[in-house]
Amino acid sequence: MESTLIKGMNGGSVVDDDKAGVIGGGVEDVYGEDRASHDQAITPWTLSLASGYTLLRDPRYNKGLAFTEKERDAHYLTGLLPPALFSQDLQEKRLMKILREYQVPLQRYMALMDLQERNEKLFYKLLIDNVEELLPVVYTPTVGEACQKYGSIFRRPQGLFISLKEKGKILEVLKNWPEKSIQVIVVTDGERILGLGDLGCQGMGIPVGKLSLYTALGGVRPSACLPITIDVGTNNKKLLEDDFYIGLRQNRATGEEYAELLEEFMSAVKQNYGEKVLIQFEDFANHNAFELLARYRTTHLVFNDDIQGTASVVLAGLVAALKLVGGTLADHTFLFLGAGEAGTGIAELIALEISKKTNAPLEETRKKIWLVDSKGLIVSSRKESLQHFKKPWAHEHEPVKELLGAVKAIKPTVLIGTSGVGKTFTKEVVEAMASFNEKPLILALSNPTSQSECTAEEAYTWSEGRAIFASGSPFDPVEFNGKVFVPGQANNAYIFPGFGLGLIMSGTIRVHDDMLLAASEALAAQVTEENYAKGLIYPPFTNIRKISAHIAANVAAKAYELGLASHLPRPKDLVKYAESCMYTPLYNSYR
Repeated sequence: MESTLIKGMNGGSVVDDDKAGVIGGGVEDVYGEDRASHDQAITPWTLSLASGYTLLRDPRYNKGLAFTEKERDAHYLTGLLPPALFSQDLQEKRLMKILREYQVPLQRYMALMDLQERNEKLFYKLLIDNVEELLPVVYTPTVGEACQKYGSIFRRPQGLFISLKEKGKILEVLKNWPEKSIQVIVVTDGERILGLGDLGCQGMGIPVGKLSLYTALGGVRPSACLPITIDVGTNNKKLLEDDFYIGLRQNRATGEEYAELLEEFMSAVKQNYGEKVLIQFEDFANHNAFELLARYRTTHLVFNDDIQGTASVVLAGLVAALKLVGGTLADHTFLFLGAGEAGTGIAELIALEISKKTNAPLEETRKKIWLVDSKGLIVSSRKESLQHFKKPWAHEHEPVKELLGAVKAIKPTVLIGTSGVGKTFTKEVVEAMASFNEKPLILALSNPTSQSECTAEEAYTWSEGRAIFASGSPFDPVEFNGKVFVPGQANNAYIFPGFGLGLIMSGTIRVHDDMLLAASEALAAQVTEENYAKGLIYPPFTNIRKISAHIAANVAAKAYELGLASHLPRPKDLVKYAESCMYTPLYNSYR
């Protein structure tokens, strides 16, 4: 025991990958938590032995009323807690009852954040056991409102804020974070939060929410996760005039000043946490998102969820939908409303998948995919004025100004919305799709719910119950002509937790596009006949940990195949190994 513990503290592996229940590839189990069964006792170390009031204030070790009488005596807790003893299951039942009594989603969000800061394991157990009910609270759509009001609801830091003031000393700032063995960083600059625009420093709700899902859905240890907001100012006038705004009160830095700060940040992260730390870019504006991904994908382990994660989850839905609509991907024609990060990212991954399956050149497969932006259909006559990431999608065609005209001209079998503008899939657009498709595939992906291109009810009603529909934010089941339709949710949370776990457990050093295809295939394979019967093209979130394990295994397998994995030798059963790496939020017993 002693030798492995010392080895783990020095940053080496504490892994024997064929022993069930032992952490592997994730953060080294410095304190022996994973090697202890839930019947074995562990020592609740902080910087010193935690006991008494200090122990109750430490979210990692606090168990509230679940401390036994023996533990209360041993750790000076007698009198600090009421005499009742609750099991973790009873605590969960009590908290879910309280949460369900709140009428306002933001109140639920705040109650859950309070719980996360008070009792980490109970928070994650709640989230895992009630994922379908709580996912819309900790993430979209409620997290959007939380970001808008973050200045008013801010209580204590849940991540690092790095602003222009810290230029030249970012490495020192990173060292202020108490956890040293970081494996996943989610970072935003707050310029394009969901479909809500520039929220500046208040975008911190996004990294915090994403990383809670990394743990709950992907099993990455909470102490291995670091949320970061880079504050370069905001162009949101309303925030700059708000007394409660918590960020820099200046307009956004751009150009060289911005690039230098990001360069220093990326170098400092690598210097402090090593080559294999995963940096996930989140909610950067289009111009910066593409540039950052292109600049750092060859030197760092980076992943942009808006470009790559969205693309992977949508591709999975399309592959699964083929069982309902027939044919192969190459047989279909795709029309996008929105040509930003999400739209072009999805389009590129679809083209790549068709190219892999048909051996056709990428330039050829792109011709099956059309994009509409704010100025109309992207066509070759517009090429000179287009941003670089739109140019591959400029095909030969007459200019078309409106979406409805593009639908009628292109006659797509698949309509995908990534515009960030609500109500843009009008009745006329959906009816046109239904007029030349027996089963039109309609994906309204913009978040939050208010920005969705159409609702589930609209899609089913206007297509007379023939549409296959999925959205970015959740919608309730819809009854039409006596049949109940269950809309799918093309939520990135299907992909990024398992994708990240696969990278971590294999010690992958770079992200390759083939890994995104592997994640999509793994997700599509989890859709059952029972799901298809309800019109679903995604599996239910209730099985998300099993789904994440399969995605992680597929991603890791591809990393080993490409020679990008550093954790050797390769485990024999990657699915079992992924499951053994997952953090479990059950209480330990204390000596």
